[in-house]
Amino acid sequence: MDKRVLLVVADGCEDIETVAPIDVLTRAGVKLTVASLREGPVAAAYGTRLLPDTTVDKVDLLYDGIVFPGGRRNAELLAANPKVIELARRHNTEGKLVAAICAAPSHVLGEAAGILKGRKATGDPAFNDRLAASGAHVTDELVTVDGHVITGMGPGAALPFALMLVEYLVGRQIADSFASKWHFKRP
Repeated sequence: MDKRVLLVVADGCEDIETVAPIDVLTRAGVKLTVASLREGPVAAAYGTRLLPDTTVDKVDLLYDGIVFPGGRRNAELLAANPKVIELARRHNTEGKLVAAICAAPSHVLGEAAGILKGRKATGDPAFNDRLAASGAHVTDELVTVDGHVITGMGPGAALPFALMLVEYLVGRQIADSFASKWHFKRP
């Protein structure tokens, strides 16, 4: 059965934290839908332009997983959007993969959606206080897995984070084969 993932972005998303999961999940055969807050291209923090497939207001499906890239502006915009928070909570309640990296764990999953209470999580160290205030047990790891919730620290964790998403969705063997092929040692 094909796995389907929704990746949600807004202007100011961190370039590598957005593109790495898109690239790696697609290579792994995951059916990826990129949704933004509005029609048209999204301007990432460092100049990458993305053309999303749809907008969040048109999403009413439950996917096998939902992913939130970081970038402070992106995380703030996503956290302020009621539909984004509803989607995060729905996926969490159904036990589907919920993943976020950098500023998104603290802003989107922690403060706005309230789904990190009692869970291990990591994120941008600049927001560890916000992550802890949301009830998360901050790990300071590059990537942290707590059940169906996967969080990543920041740009340097983009590839390990993406590979962990692949491992969760389609298996460790596939994730390890990519890492081996790319001469990348997984943490």
